[in-house]
Amino acid sequence: MFPLFCTDLSFKAFLRFCLRRSVVVVVGLFLSAVPGASAQTPATANDARIQELYAQAKSREAAADMAGAVEAYRAILKVAPRLGSAYNNLGLLYFKLGDYSNAVDILEQGLKVDPRMPTASALLGISLSQMGRYAEARPRLEAALRANPRDSNAEKVLANDLIKLGDLEGAALHLRQISKRDPQDQETWYLLGQAYMKLSQNALAKMNSIDPDSQLVHEMSGEIMESMKNYDGALLEYRKAADMAPKKPGIHYKLGNVYWILSQWDAAMEQFESEITNDPRNCNSHALIGDILIDQKNKFEDGIEEENKALALCPDLTQAQVDRGRAYLKVNRNQEAVKDLEAAERVTPDDASTHFFLAQAYRSIGQPQRAQAEMQIFSKLEESARAATESRAREVIENKESPH
Repeated sequence: MFPLFCTDLSFKAFLRFCLRRSVVVVVGLFLSAVPGASAQTPATANDARIQELYAQAKSREAAADMAGAVEAYRAILKVAPRLGSAYNNLGLLYFKLGDYSNAVDILEQGLKVDPRMPTASALLGISLSQMGRYAEARPRLEAALRANPRDSNAEKVLANDLIKLGDLEGAALHLRQISKRDPQDQETWYLLGQAYMKLSQNALAKMNSIDPDSQLVHEMSGEIMESMKNYDGALLEYRKAADMAPKKPGIHYKLGNVYWILSQWDAAMEQFESEITNDPRNCNSHALIGDILIDQKNKFEDGIEEENKALALCPDLTQAQVDRGRAYLKVNRNQEAVKDLEAAERVTPDDASTHFFLAQAYRSIGQPQRAQAEMQIFSKLEESARAATESRAREVIENKESPH
């Protein structure tokens, strides 16, 4: 599998890796391994000359003499024009230099000599993609993926190409497959979000062509704006949808949720209550009413009652358990708090706040050692979160300062 992928999102990082590590794909520089090698004469002399040139190429590349390394690889191809691995290595070298045109030319020649080089096919597809030749890149990347279906790097570049080509459903299918193999790959989720957002925009455009002032158009417009954190725009669209269909389940909850995000608590409560009138089984509305009562109104018993309703309807609503556990602590129902917070911790062990409140709960029932253990976990998770935030901030600064 090709060691790294390169999309328009991560090309600079790829180049930094290649230049730092002097990555070279070596398939085996021996004539006996290449179809048609028996036609080369004399074989022994050629073998020795190829090894000498290959050593020169590696040495020059290590010394940052890229022009010399290119020259050495081209000399190898003059001696052994059917040595597929040499095309592969030279193509990678051109790729590292950002010379995609030559990379494409060499890799295409190599694949004519030896079509059974999935690495070269993947690299050719990536190079074509970097040149914006997405339609040509697609079959090369698909071929690489057929040879190695678990090559997430080639599959991710293919998905990025499909987004550019407008095949959003195909892109989403590939990205979902990658996310199952590597659920921590953030770029995969970013690209999947892009695909879904474009699908939503396309659907909205079609809905607009049917009736631009329908309740459904305003509701979907609100959802898109909310996903983009344009909360003022989302409020405007959700209000229009709610005015046009005040009895429809779901609309008042969406409107109330945006008010909640904006800390407009009374407006949020009003919308959640309207939602419960339309849909008494909306557990999220009960849960967020409880959250407001506990955190903003200091009405802990009333908040517990709302969280009870939410959990009766949706027993797996973890945040409702956390909120109810916090409220139990406020009214000294500490054993009940421990039970809720332990249940929440089992479901979301990486949530730092749950460990913090559980530490309080253990302390309240006289278990200082367990409280200390929870605080240690809380501190580690907080430190990891701060480090990740600082790392992202540094990347943003570096990207702004780097020349384009």
